[in-house]
Amino acid sequence: MSAIPFVTEFDFQYGRVDRLSPLLRRVIANNPGPFTFTGTGTYIVGNGAVGVIDPGPLLDAHIDAILAALEPNETVSHILVTHTHSDHSPAALPLQEKTGAPIYGRPTAIGQPSDAPKMEESHDDAFKPDVLVEHGQIIEGDDWTLEAVFTPGHMSNHICYALHEEKALFSGDHVMGWSTSVVVPPDGNMHQYMASLEHLLTRDDEIYWPTHGTYIKDPKNFVRAYIEHRRERERQIIQRLEAGDTNIHSMVSFIYADIDKRLHGAAAMTVLAHIEDLATRGLVTHDGATSVDGSYRLK
Repeated sequence: MSAIPFVTEFDFQYGRVDRLSPLLRRVIANNPGPFTFTGTGTYIVGNGAVGVIDPGPLLDAHIDAILAALEPNETVSHILVTHTHSDHSPAALPLQEKTGAPIYGRPTAIGQPSDAPKMEESHDDAFKPDVLVEHGQIIEGDDWTLEAVFTPGHMSNHICYALHEEKALFSGDHVMGWSTSVVVPPDGNMHQYMASLEHLLTRDDEIYWPTHGTYIKDPKNFVRAYIEHRRERERQIIQRLEAGDTNIHSMVSFIYADIDKRLHGAAAMTVLAHIEDLATRGLVTHDGATSVDGSYRLK
């Protein structure tokens, strides 16, 4: 398996505002876990009239910390959401109620499947943006400019935001510095996810700021390692099918033997996403609808 240069240690305190660059501050929510790492990092972009990216979960202390991070003369002019997992978007509405700022993003396209693993990042089906964000859309503040970069895959509504003034990309959960991203069908889609990763290689961003963990330096090589990791997972799945494994759970036990067993449910959904992609490409066949409990074989 190709090594991804993960960074798992960085200095932070819950509720503390950290100045990351002239245009960027971050406050981290106290919602750590196997899917959220140290917690949700909410970014405050600009000075004066600011944008807030990924306001996070419904935690009053975190919402208060976001507001406390503002200077006395500052206001929130935009609330922006990368996607609608419940560790990213639910705080948008209470933050709007306190600031009056419009909410930008895309609603959930497909609800969470009944056989999906129970995760901190369940779907926020109640999310309703005031502004439906489209790929390439420019969103401007007083001293900052964000470009929406549509990156479906982790979720069908996932959007990254590029800060032009600093050549920085807020990568949400599409690319994270501490771990790979989970792709959970039917809303998550591996074919879309891989295409979205490839699209990032066409851009000139110089640094990524994921919602969980710290920044990613040398982002193109990091994305290349992400892509190779997914291709290697695909090869492993094909090898298990060649060995006679027809069940996703047995594949996961073998392929993911070295990871936290709390993540095996999510890993099974990612294997399912790979198998759906392989089936679309005519390499795998199955009987009936695809699911983690289905039976699969090579064509």
